[in-house]
Amino acid sequence: MAENKHCVFIVDDDSAVRMGLTRLLHSAGYQAESFASAAEFLQRKPHDGNACLVLDVRMPGISGTELQKKLNENDTDLPVIFLTGHGDVPLAVDAMKQGADDFLTKPVDEKILLDAVKRALFRHRSVRSEQLKAGQAQAHLDKLTPRELEVLQNILGGATNKQIAYDLGIAEKTVKIHRGKVMQKLNVSSAAELGWVCSFTSITAIKNHKA
Repeated sequence: MAENKHCVFIVDDDSAVRMGLTRLLHSAGYQAESFASAAEFLQRKPHDGNACLVLDVRMPGISGTELQKKLNENDTDLPVIFLTGHGDVPLAVDAMKQGADDFLTKPVDEKILLDAVKRALFRHRSVRSEQLKAGQAQAHLDKLTPRELEVLQNILGGATNKQIAYDLGIAEKTVKIHRGKVMQKLNVSSAAELGWVCSFTSITAIKNHKA
């Protein structure tokens, strides 16, 4: 199954539910993979594409909420939509606190479920996009020398070339050279673009990188 398409994972111990959800998702144009247990799902290799998880709450063995906690412990960014026949509020509140995208009760309206899936996939795509930009920004930062990182920090702090020269104890002409190299290595042409690129990583990360 191609990893580059939207995929919805279904984890439910009820075979009829799995079959029904799979058919619904296929009819809506999504790929779908179903699993009879959380343990079975955990054996699947990580998915590199855009995806979300439709998860039953009460199952034999590892419950849905326990699976959610395991995914959180592994820093998995997969959005979770809980689907259960047991609509007790405390369970739903706990699931949402753990980061669930939605908590729906069975039998669920098809449109409500598909809308929830659409939102979850959109959020996952946004998260992945931000991660990619952060990775690209970090790759650019890795090209900078310690001195260039110091100059970058000062630029991001709004300092002028003259102020940077004074703070670092170097000539203003040298600051201009370093500034030019920073712009070149980060592939930007203005301070505004520089700020935008660095917005995908933190000042703390820049400081730690320098250290």
